[in-house]
Amino acid sequence: MADQPVNQNTSSDEIDLGQLFQMIGRGFNKLGNFFLQVFLYLKKNAIILAALVVLGGAIGYGLKFITSEKMQVDVIVRPNLESKDYLYDVISEIESNIKAKNESFFKEMGISVEDMVGFEVSIEPVKKDTEKAAEKQLEYLEILQKFQNTDLISDVLREELLKNTELNHRISFKYINPEGDVIAKKLIDYINSNSYFKELLAVHIENSIEGIKQNEVLIAQIDTIIQSYSKNLSNADKTYETGKVVLQNEEKLNVAGLLSFKSNLIEDIENRKMELKELTSPIGIINFGKPHQVSKAFFGKKIIMIPIVLLGMFFLFSIIRYLNRKASEFEVSNKI
Repeated sequence: MADQPVNQNTSSDEIDLGQLFQMIGRGFNKLGNFFLQVFLYLKKNAIILAALVVLGGAIGYGLKFITSEKMQVDVIVRPNLESKDYLYDVISEIESNIKAKNESFFKEMGISVEDMVGFEVSIEPVKKDTEKAAEKQLEYLEILQKFQNTDLISDVLREELLKNTELNHRISFKYINPEGDVIAKKLIDYINSNSYFKELLAVHIENSIEGIKQNEVLIAQIDTIIQSYSKNLSNADKTYETGKVVLQNEEKLNVAGLLSFKSNLIEDIENRKMELKELTSPIGIINFGKPHQVSKAFFGKKIIMIPIVLLGMFFLFSIIRYLNRKASEFEVSNKI
């Protein structure tokens, strides 16, 4: 009699497991029936679905020849003389006039409003690889620590600031007109036509040229002094301090300081020549790219998108028709 409850529990567990397996089996049967119905539906409508795919592909292929693909030109520029704000403002001005179809604005540049149909312009900073920059931050700090007690700290700071500053900007021109790259060049010329910055640039160039001439005069004078020093040194009959000589007028000459000053003058001349090479316009053109077709996402292509749209409309129509039929059956059953 003591074993009877145990037997009852075992029998109950077996019944529960059996019911569980039956439920799982019914679930698989329903899943199989669902896939079977889907297969039958696709088989029944295979001809229609294939026709829609072919029709959509043909329409997309035809539209490829009817509609023009957009082209793009990217221009990398660098604002000179603190003209960054002006650059972004003038790009906004061009965008506004394109939207407003301002005929008088473009006429001054030799551009017609019809040429600007489908034309777009945008600007963004050329950003550096932030991940690589983050990885090198520790290296920068180590460099600064090494030079913190030396005169080179300012040069290191300047170099690192320039590396991590977004100096260059990308102006993108998108267009349909085959002459879009010519229009882009005219717009760049318009951007660089600002009279204020042109005058400022002319003054800056004049100052740089004058500074180079003055530095060259100073270098020639230093060379003359050093040559005189050499002659006096060879004819010296006095005892001199290290690196210094007493001339006829008894003035002391710091040769090391002169050589250092000459080196700074030469470096300044090189920097000014580099500036003159770069400062040819208020907005420097680093690279005027070649026209290229605007890349599109896979589903953005007409030859793919149109068949998908047609198939989606067909499936939506089938679902609505099925729901309508079920609603009619439900209504009839309720009346009965």
